[in-house]
Amino acid sequence: MRLHARPAVQPTPAERMRSIVLAAHSMTVVCDGLEHEIRDLDGAGALGRVHLHDPDEESGPDQHVPRLPMRLELTDIAPAPVRDRVRARVTLTGLVAAPYRTDSAESVCMRLDQAVLEGPAGRDYVTFRQLEVARTDPLAVSEASMLHHLADAHPELVTLLLRLVEPAATRGLVRALPLALDRYGITLRLESATGWRDVRLAFPTPVDDADQVGLQTHALLAAARRASHSHLPLV
Repeated sequence: MRLHARPAVQPTPAERMRSIVLAAHSMTVVCDGLEHEIRDLDGAGALGRVHLHDPDEESGPDQHVPRLPMRLELTDIAPAPVRDRVRARVTLTGLVAAPYRTDSAESVCMRLDQAVLEGPAGRDYVTFRQLEVARTDPLAVSEASMLHHLADAHPELVTLLLRLVEPAATRGLVRALPLALDRYGITLRLESATGWRDVRLAFPTPVDDADQVGLQTHALLAAARRASHSHLPLV
C-alpha cells in the first residue's frame, strides 16, 4: 500500500523565518558592544544589509581576519490590531569581519552560527542550509495590505469564515480578526473576555503568487456558506 504525504497547511520554520527576514522593515543589530536600531530597510529586508554565509565556509580573502560576534533581532508584528501583536521573533547570530556601520551602503558578510525562530508554538532552530533553500512566501510583502483590506473593508467575510471553525472555539467570542496570511491559508485570531486563540483555515490549494489569493479565498468563503457547524473541525 502506498502512503501519501499530507499536503502542507502552513510554512515550515525555515520558510517562516526567511519570509520574516526578507520582508522586514526594521531590525536591531548588536555588534562590538553597540546596538543599532535600523528602521528603514528600503524594501530589501535584513538580507539587503547583511549577507549570510555558511558557518563552515573557510574560503575567501578575509578568512584569517579576526571576527566580531554579531546578532540580528527581528520582530514580526501582526498588521491587524489584535491582542499581543507579536507573531514571531527571529534572532540570527554569527561572526563578521568588521563592526556594523549604519552609514554604510555596503552589505556586511556574516558567518551564520545560529538562527532561531520564536513564536506561540515555541522555539525552532533553523540551519543555514534550511534557510538557504527555503522558499520565501509569495505573499510576504503584500500580506499586511491584504489583511488590512479584509479587516477594514470586508469584516462580514471574517464573520462568514467563522462558520469553518468548530463551535467550541467561538464560545464567548468578543472579536475575530485576520492574524496572518500566507501561501497555505489564513489564520484568524479569536478573542474572548478571558483570552484568545488562533485558528488556521487552509486554502484548498497553496498559492504561487498574490494573484491567486482571491480564488482560494473565494473557495473558503464558498465552503463557509455551505458549512454546518456540526461536522466541520478546525484546520
